[in-house]
Amino acid sequence: MRRFLRIEDIEVIKPFSCGDKSLDEFLFEDARYFYDEFIANTFLLEDDDETIAYFSLLNDKVSSATVPKNIWRKLRKEFPHEKHFNSYPAVKIGRLAVSERHQGEHIGSMLLLSIREMLFRRASVGACRFITVDALIGKQSFYERNGFRLLQSEIPEGADTVLMYFDLKAFSVK
Repeated sequence: MRRFLRIEDIEVIKPFSCGDKSLDEFLFEDARYFYDEFIANTFLLEDDDETIAYFSLLNDKVSSATVPKNIWRKLRKEFPHEKHFNSYPAVKIGRLAVSERHQGEHIGSMLLLSIREMLFRRASVGACRFITVDALIGKQSFYERNGFRLLQSEIPEGADTVLMYFDLKAFSVK
């Protein structure tokens, strides 16, 4: 039977490998530390035998200082003029990984939907308007298919990731 658990509710993490060494190492070596140090919360999807997938969430912001002006203007149009700020709260998906055995089963998309629902229902203490992610260059299209948009005008040459966002307000009208 599959179940979602928070890292703090797990004594021993069940076997997991997604094919990316840094994502595997984060789960086994850093996720609990990040929780203990109030840096990120990690959630695992597991069954009786293995960890199927996981994601980590941490606080972030979408800021005029870090977003190209043309994209910033589009984002600000969503807010009444008297509510224009220099930044808006966001939650960053720090890590998201699916076990190699379960890739291709749309579990990643299901996790993104679960994250959106959790944040939209305000199941956490803080409020946020956006979800952000530093998407690996090869995974950008996965996030685009799930409603994320670029938060930068161009991708620097040699970059490993691209900053993307999802507007939770748009999720509320679906």
